[in-house]
Amino acid sequence: MTFVLGVDIGGTKIAVGLVEFTGAAGADSAGADLAGIDLAGGARVVALASSPTPAALGSAAIVAEVVRVASGLLAEARRAGHPVAGCGVGSAGVIDRATGTVVSATSSLTGWAGTPLAAVLEDRLELPVTVLNDVHAHALGEALAGAGRGCPSMMMIAAGTGIGGAFVTDGLVWAGATGLSGHFGHLPAAEAAGLPCTCGREGHLEVIASGPAIAERYRAAGGDPVVTDARGVFARASGAADPIAERTIETAGYALGRAIGGLVNSLDPHAVVVGGGLSDAGEFWWSAVRRGAAAELMPSVAGCPLVPAQLGADAALIGAAAAFVRRARSPAGDHPAAALGHRVVTSS
Repeated sequence: MTFVLGVDIGGTKIAVGLVEFTGAAGADSAGADLAGIDLAGGARVVALASSPTPAALGSAAIVAEVVRVASGLLAEARRAGHPVAGCGVGSAGVIDRATGTVVSATSSLTGWAGTPLAAVLEDRLELPVTVLNDVHAHALGEALAGAGRGCPSMMMIAAGTGIGGAFVTDGLVWAGATGLSGHFGHLPAAEAAGLPCTCGREGHLEVIASGPAIAERYRAAGGDPVVTDARGVFARASGAADPIAERTIETAGYALGRAIGGLVNSLDPHAVVVGGGLSDAGEFWWSAVRRGAAAELMPSVAGCPLVPAQLGADAALIGAAAAFVRRARSPAGDHPAAALGHRVVTSS
């Protein structure tokens, strides 16, 4: 079997998993193992370690914690006789896939922009490293081994603290010309008209449909001020029959569904997979999402499946590991243009 470290760096948690590719033929060398991997053949996380992200302490502290957690799991794997071929990293921020550098990032990770993540981790872990955006890694994991497995194309929506996602086709994530693709939370939404967004614009989906937005809109509408998060709003809607909570959730879910419908009309994926914290919110939210999507879907795509994600946090680890395998096995197959979803043709 072939093993790869998968790393997920988020604003609150660093997770490292030992990922086993079950579609690989056994061999003596890491290179031969990678060559034998069938990425569509399945993968699973066989060991896991995690730690809170020291997000406020800056890039050096964050990288040091990644190295500490990854080194511990790497040592365990080697003691168990599991050779590790390399490391794939899914990181918050916009990533330069060619260099593995963080191009830009929000303030949730202090000083993260500009971090040469691949180079630093390669030096400290003494392994080859590939880096991609964390939501892109999540989508790739679901496409290869989760709810999108077997679909030629899949759109991932991650709804939680923010609204993000990715489009995956034939095992490639469409990263976009600058790596920014998938910021679905910054689509315009009529329900958010006039509301300021964290990006500096206004009227975007994220300020009406994300978890923090649900709590904020609930309080702004006259809801109980002691409710501080979306979990509390959902509890009020189901347990206390709070009409303000119900309306807030209905508006958020419907707005997200409308955005999904518009994206399906534009991109025509074989399936839409919805993950993130809000996807566990229950049928009331899901019903609003489905109604919103149905209101926008054109007849020819009305049958596009809209399904929950299956892998949870493991998806990003599997996706990051798979991105490493693709890059290490065939660099031309993860050429910057290929990372944008394009096929790259090289002359022999």
